[in-house]
Amino acid sequence: MNLLGKQEDFKYSTFAEYATAVEQAEPAVNVAALIGHTTLRNNVMDELLREATEDELHAMQTALAQAMSEGALGLSSGLAYASAKQATASEVMRLAEVLAEFGGIYTTHMRTEFEEILGAMEEAFETGQHARVPVVISHLKCAGAGNWGRTVEVLDLLEKTAQHQDVSCDCYPYSASSSTLDLKQVTDDFDIFITWSENKPEYAGQLLADIAKQMDLPLMEAAKAIQPAGAVYHCMDEADVERVLKHKLTMVGSDGLPNDPHPHPRLWGTFPKVLNHYCKARGLFPLEEAVYKMTGMSAKRYNLANRGVIKEGAFADLVLFNKHNVRDTATFESPISVADGIECVFVNGNISYQNKSVAKKRFGRFIYRDSTNYS
Repeated sequence: MNLLGKQEDFKYSTFAEYATAVEQAEPAVNVAALIGHTTLRNNVMDELLREATEDELHAMQTALAQAMSEGALGLSSGLAYASAKQATASEVMRLAEVLAEFGGIYTTHMRTEFEEILGAMEEAFETGQHARVPVVISHLKCAGAGNWGRTVEVLDLLEKTAQHQDVSCDCYPYSASSSTLDLKQVTDDFDIFITWSENKPEYAGQLLADIAKQMDLPLMEAAKAIQPAGAVYHCMDEADVERVLKHKLTMVGSDGLPNDPHPHPRLWGTFPKVLNHYCKARGLFPLEEAVYKMTGMSAKRYNLANRGVIKEGAFADLVLFNKHNVRDTATFESPISVADGIECVFVNGNISYQNKSVAKKRFGRFIYRDSTNYS
């Protein structure tokens, strides 16, 4: 859970407490939140590397219902991570049942994005069907060199399911993922870039293969020696990224990690990269569709009333950009870099960013789930 902060950052006992803290902090952008499945587990279980007991499951359901009543958007799972891997499909389904009465949504970082991806998708869809709630697959991808090209069958399954169920996905516009250094993903099939290391900070900013040579160790032993660490995995095929990105059921999301000292460039470059590279240079979709995938589609998907649209009476969250020179400048080598061509940003009707400078006063709000905006 150190992806999102240190232990002392996890100090809010209820969702309402967290929402109040965000409001008091007066954020620069609007904030809405899902409830993490692993967070629920962490709050009621003494050991995460096992199934939840019946009593623990009831406690999680109660906590989730309270959070939903306090304005959370839905439930989010990260079943690929060790902290939730032992959770059964039944555990997640029973938690998802809580969402239906609140008009909530289920989003999932699926159990795997490697060889068994179709089975993981089926599990996610069954969860939504069982609970009668919409499903969003978080950052859909085919990871691992042996999996490249399989987005054809992955998207076919998504489309077929969408004919009778409310399902969709999001995608970030890069062929590399980012997370903690996971020994199960260590391979010489593709480059693994180390972003930070608590044990060996001097090796941050280098490829794992180069670190292994310097340490005169096999790749896996070098990975063990620098843990805990963060990593960028160049594990995807660019053709797969394009195929998912242009699909009609795909939203654009950054999946950025703001606490990473050397973040993936998606944190700073996602949206301008879509506008420049994938829309203008690659021609994957018209400009209007690119904008919709980042704004109206997401707002509609998460029931954010009067957001993501330009109309009288809606909140004035607006971006003024120059379509001729908008472009991302963040790279894997220098990821913290402001985009070109973003002239002005309005948040709730106030100028929050102009001339590559963030306004001193902040105008973001906490957005609670709109209980009137779902059927």
